[in-house]
Amino acid sequence: MRAKSVAAIGFAALAVLAVAGCGAGRTDKEASGGAAGLVIGTTDRIFTLDPAAAYENGSLAVETQVYQYLLNFAPGKTVPEPDAAEKCEFTSPTVYTCKLKPGLKFVNGNPLTANSVKFSFDRMVGINDPNGPAVLLTNLDHTDVVDELTVNFTLKVANDQTFPAVLPTQAGPIVDEKVFPADRVLGDDEVWKAHPFSGPYDITSYDKNKLVQYKANPAYDGLLGAPKIETVSAKYYESPENMKLDVQNGAIDVAYRSLSPTDISSLRNDSKVTVHDGPGGELRYVVFNLKTMPGDTPAQKLAVRKAIASSVDRDALSQNVYEGTYTPAYSSVPQGVTGATEPFKDIYGAKPNRDAAAKFLSDAGVAAPVQINLQYNPDHYGGTSSEEYAAIKTQLEATGLFKVNLQSTEWVSYQKERVQDAYPIFQLGWFPDFPDPDNYLTPFFAPNNFLQNHFEDPAITKLLTAEATEADPAKRNAILAQVQRDLAADHLSMIPLLSGKSIAVSGTDVKGVESTLDASFKFRYGVLSK
Repeated sequence: MRAKSVAAIGFAALAVLAVAGCGAGRTDKEASGGAAGLVIGTTDRIFTLDPAAAYENGSLAVETQVYQYLLNFAPGKTVPEPDAAEKCEFTSPTVYTCKLKPGLKFVNGNPLTANSVKFSFDRMVGINDPNGPAVLLTNLDHTDVVDELTVNFTLKVANDQTFPAVLPTQAGPIVDEKVFPADRVLGDDEVWKAHPFSGPYDITSYDKNKLVQYKANPAYDGLLGAPKIETVSAKYYESPENMKLDVQNGAIDVAYRSLSPTDISSLRNDSKVTVHDGPGGELRYVVFNLKTMPGDTPAQKLAVRKAIASSVDRDALSQNVYEGTYTPAYSSVPQGVTGATEPFKDIYGAKPNRDAAAKFLSDAGVAAPVQINLQYNPDHYGGTSSEEYAAIKTQLEATGLFKVNLQSTEWVSYQKERVQDAYPIFQLGWFPDFPDPDNYLTPFFAPNNFLQNHFEDPAITKLLTAEATEADPAKRNAILAQVQRDLAADHLSMIPLLSGKSIAVSGTDVKGVESTLDASFKFRYGVLSK
């Protein structure tokens, strides 16, 4: 689930409708096992090297280096471009055709052909691992080999404009059919020791969630080009505090995910390092259970939601809680994503408006103060969640219109209880699967959406189908703008609060970091150098 709130649905709902080390002081060579090169630090954990079961940021970081995709995102870009493919295009409304580059090989020497591509997608769908990204391929009916270099994807829903953006995701790595079994997930040692990779790097040493060493793949023929640095080591930390110390004293070259806002703020004043900010696309928001939230009628419940939307101070959350590492979000689609607008700012204002909030309640006959039971998670979205939701409680109660009962639950219980209608109003967060606006809309607002908050609206569903299948960019943007405005003005089943930046900290001699901080969440080691 890509370390997000829950498993993503992507296009699935519409398809249904249509039918580490710890401690500081080691040198570069010591941290990388004696090999000169770049050392990357992270607190993200690897779940698996097998793409069929990998759906979180830790595994994505490895996949980005070693696997190749038909299409991929160039650094800083949000439109997929050919990687292993020479070209991909719709050859009919329901058939998406990709032609491979000739002569591609895996590191172990096995050929990468159309058979490899068909095997990879058939395997992903066939295994359908509960922890894996197969859910992103719900609109894929079947995959066919046309010839050695050509493959056809037949889709269930015609003109699916999101399908090209799915190919560079964790659902799309091309695997070696001579190494991976068709019907089960392969263990990590079985994977890396067989060298079934065709991406920019090969894995030369693997100590899971402690140290992974990479070497440039000289046979890589893809979008990202030859790596700028020959060897890279990824060092895994239990503690972000220790990672901060190591990047400060030069024991690692780059720290990427996840330092605390306080640590990042402190490092901005350290002349020995550079803090790099890029667009992230992460969304933090509050969800309303439309069945159990306060209000005796649908109109009253809507008034409560509008009053809350008029009372939260996103700027204060951004600056006082997150020290600028998150920015205010005024739409379900964050700024920087194609088609994003800001209807919450237009309708409810950029700043809290107590008078507008009071009028929403009084016009609907809702007596103040409204009792709010607000639930958040203290461990899954970072330790600062407690400060964030304490601040939201203070903001709402400062209006005199709300009385907030704030409670927290650990993630395992939180996941179960929120879909059992236990929480009237609750926290969730989202890392996108791909930088397309539909990935912020369909999973949230289509029927049977993952929010599981009893929201469904035929008019919104119709608009979602229209935007996802509209090939004309201008027409699609117009539909997207209407969806965002209608959701903000008439529904508010969730209220967006903050959008996260993508942040890395490096030594001052490291180059190329900014180029790989983008909305794809792909941190590409091969663009870095020093």
